[in-house]
Amino acid sequence: MRLLMGTESKWRLWLSAIFLLAVICELEAKIETTSTTKKPKLGRTTIKRQRAETDRAKIKPTAAAQTKASLTQVVGRGLFKKVGETLSVQTGDTLSLRCRGKPVQWSVPPNVEEDEDEGRLMITQQEKFSSLTLVNTTVADTGEYTCYPMYREDRDCRRVYNKAVKVFIFFPDPRELFVPSSNHYEMIQLRRNWPAVLPCQVTSPEAKVTLHREFPPGEVPVDGTEISFNNRKGFTIHRPQLHHAGVMQCVALLGNLRQSSTKYILIYVNYPIAPPAPVIKASSSSVTVGDNLRVTCAAAGERDVLIEFNWEYPGQQIGRPLYTEETRIPVSGDASQQQFQSVLQVDEVRDVDQGTYTCTAQNLQGAKSVSTTVKVLAKAKAKKGSRSDGRSQ
Repeated sequence: MRLLMGTESKWRLWLSAIFLLAVICELEAKIETTSTTKKPKLGRTTIKRQRAETDRAKIKPTAAAQTKASLTQVVGRGLFKKVGETLSVQTGDTLSLRCRGKPVQWSVPPNVEEDEDEGRLMITQQEKFSSLTLVNTTVADTGEYTCYPMYREDRDCRRVYNKAVKVFIFFPDPRELFVPSSNHYEMIQLRRNWPAVLPCQVTSPEAKVTLHREFPPGEVPVDGTEISFNNRKGFTIHRPQLHHAGVMQCVALLGNLRQSSTKYILIYVNYPIAPPAPVIKASSSSVTVGDNLRVTCAAAGERDVLIEFNWEYPGQQIGRPLYTEETRIPVSGDASQQQFQSVLQVDEVRDVDQGTYTCTAQNLQGAKSVSTTVKVLAKAKAKKGSRSDGRSQ
């Protein structure tokens, strides 16, 4: 009996130990699960780094990056039409444009800008767009209308040119085919390798425009390569030559109406391609008092293109007069080039003539300077017992 009771007690103790072990394992599993879902404690450095990353995420792009303007024409109450590169509005009608952006700025043709004080032009800025309204329109209002998004950051406010939206607006009139001009003649310089524009702008995109020479009279061929036409710009001479010089005008034809533009006087200027590149050289880097000095400055240039020379020299300090000789020498083998040369002459050199000599060569494209230094040596003294002819007594 005692043996049976002892055995039963042992079994109870063994079962209790097993149950306790199971409870402990379950508690450990719960603790482990809780620890994996719990956020770890962060040090101050980690917290600061996270805050900095959060702040950077909150920083918005600059206003210039966010701005995106769009241009529409108001055609009725609550009705809008997206505009293309050009637009035609009948003279006398009201022009109404809306540019979406915050904020924006407008640019208008010169005639419209001049009439701004007369109340014809009204510009209003709303929260998300700007409206342009032009009343009592005329043919002179023909031109380019541009809406510029504005860049704003602190006190900096400027136009964002590469995101501007623009439209060229024609104001057709059956009596006026060209935008009026107060000038009967307009001078235009023709430069080699520099496009020249004859700005005869038409008021109607349907007008047919040709270019004519006054003398000898006749129509000038427009091949699209040497000379091209754009009804928003006029005629462009892409690579002007001497034979383009003279008096020209545009002639527009629309239906039974034929009109001539302002006359353009084209003057060909042999314009230099680049500033001169002078070279300076003295007859000697050191010269004795009483001797003569010559400093030469030379630069190559195009034929019939003037190069001017200016000198700075030590003798200027005492008002020593300047003597120069300038020449032009043709370059052998190249009829379009010539050598320009300026020679500074200093007679009977003195101590004050020692120093830096600077030559500046200049043409219509710019100027460039070069310098050289000259040393003045004292005159050697004659030895005792020698005659002026150099023979001993």
